[in-house]
Amino acid sequence: MSKPIVAVVGRPNVGKSTLFNALAGERISIVKDTPGVTRDRIYAQVSWLDHDFTLIDTGGIEPESKDLILSRMREQAQIAIDTADVIIFMVDVRQGLVDADSKVADMLRRAKKPVVLAVNKVDDLKKYGNDIYEFYNLGIGEPYGISSANMMGLGDMLDVVVSHFPDTSGEEEEDDRPRVAIVGKPNVGKSSIINKLLGEERVIVSDIAGTTRDAVDTPVVHNGHEYVFIDTAGLRRKNKVKEELEHFMVVRTVSAVERADVVVLVIDAVEGVTEQEAKIAGIAHDSGKGVIIAVNKWDAIEKNDKTVYEYEARIRNTLSYMPYAVLVFISAKTGQRLNRLFDMIDMVVENHSMRIQTGVLNEILTEAVAMQQPPADKGKRLKLFYMTQVSVKPPTFVIFVNDKELMHFSYTRYIENKIREAFGFSGTPLKFIIRERGEK
Repeated sequence: MSKPIVAVVGRPNVGKSTLFNALAGERISIVKDTPGVTRDRIYAQVSWLDHDFTLIDTGGIEPESKDLILSRMREQAQIAIDTADVIIFMVDVRQGLVDADSKVADMLRRAKKPVVLAVNKVDDLKKYGNDIYEFYNLGIGEPYGISSANMMGLGDMLDVVVSHFPDTSGEEEEDDRPRVAIVGKPNVGKSSIINKLLGEERVIVSDIAGTTRDAVDTPVVHNGHEYVFIDTAGLRRKNKVKEELEHFMVVRTVSAVERADVVVLVIDAVEGVTEQEAKIAGIAHDSGKGVIIAVNKWDAIEKNDKTVYEYEARIRNTLSYMPYAVLVFISAKTGQRLNRLFDMIDMVVENHSMRIQTGVLNEILTEAVAMQQPPADKGKRLKLFYMTQVSVKPPTFVIFVNDKELMHFSYTRYIENKIREAFGFSGTPLKFIIRERGEK
């Protein structure tokens, strides 16, 4: 089930990053573990009450002139309008209502998306309580006074945010078609692949990076099975600076990945894996999606008998945190191996939803422990009591131990490898939760 997306929009220095870190809490460190996703911390997975959602920071604006600030804010707001289910519009009680706030509020009001107005830096209600009411003038509903730095008022604000989430409980069950996100940096041939699979020019394609206007959901039927392909929207303008293009790309990718079961990461064979691809792969990995790496434009590479192995080794080395991803070398231009893509999607979808009986899991666990002793520290040895699978998409396992501090990630990796040896699970990440006995 795809998680709702919440985007934070606002002027510089109103406290967007502080709010982002306050809501993301320690979870932000999950992103830090993934190479390629460490620098700009654009998104985080957040839970509030029984709701999980993806929080997106639409980016800092640091230009000199006020006109530039407004134009960048409009771009931010447009990203939020295009991708988010709910928008948090952040203003600063100490600076008061400024012209840029009003103009962005106009855009948000016309967009017909739920907007929650957060008035930040209300550290003292006696001092600033009455100043909050000025923001009613924006005409986008009730202002909620918060202090990101002191974690005040966030609960009331989040209650309103989650109240706007779409109810997808009914429709999720009806639509069981595999959802496949085609992701990659601009101009690697994402739209061309979908066109070739469709056999018609449904998605606009040109050599200018960023010609795909909107995220397009395209149903495709192959051998009687129906799939929904999500083509990530391209970038709206060609004159933006490189960092903004990348930022926009990542936001759009997060949005598409959240809605997908399987992510097909398209790489340009001529260019190889760049930092942008590592970033996008990290998003799919963090979200626990099935991953296929499609190396496009393979027809343009001069080959010998070692080319495939050398190329695969380079990709595996750069994306070493996702050894489970499956690789296919294709050409959207000639149609080479495109049909194999469907077989791979079917396999990954199946593995992503695979369940293993507890009895079988514990046989693997017992054998693994017998072959390699669990680690010990200061005379205390780790004991693994039992393991059970608690969910799918991705397959998630709980291992009960005597002391989870002793469960080093390398031993978890060892157990994971044993499970993969027995069941494959190719194309899908596996998630492990370590619990102590008696812990819920």
